[in-house]
Formats: sequence, C-alpha cells, structure tokens
Amino acid sequence: MNNEYFARAKKVITDPQVLAVVASKRARQLALGNARPMVKCDSPNLLDIALLEIAEGLLSYEFADDASEEAPTE
Repeated sequence: MNNEYFARAKKVITDPQVLAVVASKRARQLALGNARPMVKCDSPNLLDIALLEIAEGLLSYEFADDASEEAPTE
C-alpha cells in the first residue's frame, strides 16, 4: 500500500473504518473485473488504485437509511 495515496485518501474520507471499507470494496470490484480503473496508476496493486481514486474525489459513499425500514411486527 502506498502511504502517499493513503494519506491523500484519508483527507477525503476521514473515518478510518469507512475508508477501509470503501477502498476494499473498490479493490474487489477491480479484481473481479466488474469495473475499470478511473485513474492512471503506476502501481499494479488494486488497493493503491482504489486509494488514488478516493484521493482524486472520483469515489463517494453513502449509508443506507436503516431507520426508514421498520421491523415487521407480529
């Protein structure tokens, strides 16, 4: 993992847990061939590519609104 890409991505997504989830999900998409890289990166490491995409502001995330889904009542 490239520390420079990590530091830049951390400025965009400040919560380390959210950053880890977003970067790992994006790296998995790239690994499975479900997506193509949106940036040119010298590193073949897919996590580096994901971090650079986050640092460049090309990836975003949103949380599902669990409060709107009510649990079934009996």
